[in-house]
Amino acid sequence: MAQIIDGKKLAEKLQKETAKQVNTLAEKEIYPGLVVLLVGENPASQIYVRNKERAAKKIGIHSEVKRYPESITETELIREIEQFNQSDEFHGILVQLPLPDHIDEEKVLLAINPLKDVDGFHPMNMGRLFAGMPHTIPCTPYGIMKMFEEYDIPLAGKQAVVIGRSNIVGKPMAILLLEADATVTLTHSKTKDLAKVASKADILVVAIGKGHFVTKEFVKPGAVVIDVGMNRNEDGKLIGDVKLDEVEPIASYITPVPGGVGPMTITTLMQQTVECCERQVLNHE
Repeated sequence: MAQIIDGKKLAEKLQKETAKQVNTLAEKEIYPGLVVLLVGENPASQIYVRNKERAAKKIGIHSEVKRYPESITETELIREIEQFNQSDEFHGILVQLPLPDHIDEEKVLLAINPLKDVDGFHPMNMGRLFAGMPHTIPCTPYGIMKMFEEYDIPLAGKQAVVIGRSNIVGKPMAILLLEADATVTLTHSKTKDLAKVASKADILVVAIGKGHFVTKEFVKPGAVVIDVGMNRNEDGKLIGDVKLDEVEPIASYITPVPGGVGPMTITTLMQQTVECCERQVLNHE
């Protein structure tokens, strides 16, 4: 039976460490600031933003949410971002995705000062990650790497399979695993014999966005299984991409949904806000 990787417990531990960093900065009269731009009324986005607000408050980070109507134009939104780029009050800028269809996400992300891009989605930060010189890293893969570290899960020389190739999780996850000396296969919906490919993995990261997609056929006995999925079933219950009851008896470690990867994503966002503040104010590299 797999050991459960408790993301909630680890997130609490790391948040306490970040709160200490915030207190040390406060002694120097430096106060990390995070601004979150939320466009429209997407219910999932509302929940994420509320959770981010709560975490920031708990840690002592000055956080503000700027809410805009669905009808805001791309030009107006970029103008708002440019104001925050100039502001000394905010060291981190986060635009909550997805954006309404009439706004080009790529243009909006490009408008954020890379030094204030706490989400790690700016092409310059993606490029730095790819080149092995990361500044900020997409928060979900970063949180997963911290889980491996906490549970002493070795990655060097291991076969890692990532299911899903998004810029938010799949691609940066593959790069981080590669940097940790794993041998990585990045798979997606067009991969032939996906279950067969996945079943060779020592480390399996699933971020495909389909509830209970991964069953026992996908999992090698003793594999470490990381479930990034956040889906709702017919009853409205939150479920992962992995069928936990089938996979848990086979795997060596597994993340639950909820309480696995989710809390770590918000925690690494807070850590990177503090790191961005230190870089900007103290010129730390």
